[in-house]
Amino acid sequence: MAQSNTTRDVVVSAVALTWLVTSINPAAADATQKFSKHDAGATTVIDHAVWDKLLKSYVVPGKDGLNRVRYQAFKDGGHRNLKSYIKTLEGLRPTSLARPEQFAYWANLYNAKTIDVVLDAYPVKSIREISIKGGLFGFLKKSVGKGGPWKAKIMKVEGESLSLDDVEHNILRPIFKDSRVHYAVNCASVGCPNLQLSAFTGAKLEAMLNAGAKAYVNIPRGFVRKGGQLTASSIYNWFASDFGGSARGVLKHAAKYAKPELAKQLSSATSIAGYEYDWSLNDAK
Repeated sequence: MAQSNTTRDVVVSAVALTWLVTSINPAAADATQKFSKHDAGATTVIDHAVWDKLLKSYVVPGKDGLNRVRYQAFKDGGHRNLKSYIKTLEGLRPTSLARPEQFAYWANLYNAKTIDVVLDAYPVKSIREISIKGGLFGFLKKSVGKGGPWKAKIMKVEGESLSLDDVEHNILRPIFKDSRVHYAVNCASVGCPNLQLSAFTGAKLEAMLNAGAKAYVNIPRGFVRKGGQLTASSIYNWFASDFGGSARGVLKHAAKYAKPELAKQLSSATSIAGYEYDWSLNDAK
């Protein structure tokens, strides 16, 4: 028993150290500052036709409100074009774009790269099985179910090496300060807001962000009543600061996008009983 406890303590300590090392990112502020630049008068429009075609070919909407991805077919027939599209995006200068085009650029890059990572590792049951980092830290994170590709530097834009976390947490969230970011980026999981059926564009950005919010809020993955109590997606707990900083803030946010019946329930609620999230791969097998 003593030996088992010692082993457990070592693992726990190592995992804690892993979290500390991977969470402290002195380059985060630099990335935020660098990519906060934009050209308000720019008229450049990025061509996302390749990504749009891939989405329409391999993303399947379900009756349950979940858009699933035909990963095997994507891997067999579209992976090469996806990698080419990502490479094209990496060669562009998003800081030279107007704000809507920038948002569309980063959201598309994030989603495309996430699919690319999954396809490289497929078949997998969850994106959390994928650990790009090697060594002891990567092994420990994967072994305790907290793996995933999010912190690995797997992209380079304007000379800056970036991770998926960098794009979401150091660029999209702090620069745009829009809670609808969470409905735009997809983590390849059942519990996540949908990967939309078409590419984001600057011209259609507002409509697509609102559509993503409505699609998520109004299905059980977003909010559901269980035994008279309201349960919400863990996204509203993990990123509560983006939704007003409290349960009341979350409820107020969601009510803006809810259908009448759900809006009434949200408006009358004073708390959220619990949070849930399904990390299963959004696979359309």
